[in-house]
Amino acid sequence: MSSWLRSFPRHPHEVLGSPHRLSQARFEIAEVLVQGWLWVATGVNGFVAVALGAFGAHGLQRWLAGAEALERRLAWWQTASQYHLTHALALGVAAYLASREPGVGKIAGVCFQIGILLFSGSLYAMTLSGARWLGAVTPFGGLALLGGWAAVAASGYRLLK
Repeated sequence: MSSWLRSFPRHPHEVLGSPHRLSQARFEIAEVLVQGWLWVATGVNGFVAVALGAFGAHGLQRWLAGAEALERRLAWWQTASQYHLTHALALGVAAYLASREPGVGKIAGVCFQIGILLFSGSLYAMTLSGARWLGAVTPFGGLALLGGWAAVAASGYRLLK
């Protein structure tokens, strides 16, 4: 075997120092990935919320022309887009928290994302389709949003200790 080939490490712990260091490196990589995905979710949700809010302000009434309960449906859309944008920003808070407290930040982010999908998603769908049974899904989204805020509060409490 040539000398340059023998200079390559044979095991990951030869590069990182020990199996414990390898485990720590994997954990740190996972933390960075979680933070990255939370920032991506923040940007995507913010973009979609603004786009849907603009559609609600400028085109939805024409889209739903002649639909029953038009005023109520427009109010549902308004609520959905307001909560969507607010919680897109809350995902940014979760991304920041993930840099300080990875577990709590991840929990908050997952709760916010699920909440946006269920709460705002059901209201958007209910507005467009008129299927009022979708309103049964909305409170589950609200509970997920509350869970995200509870995780943020728990993180703040931990920082006070």
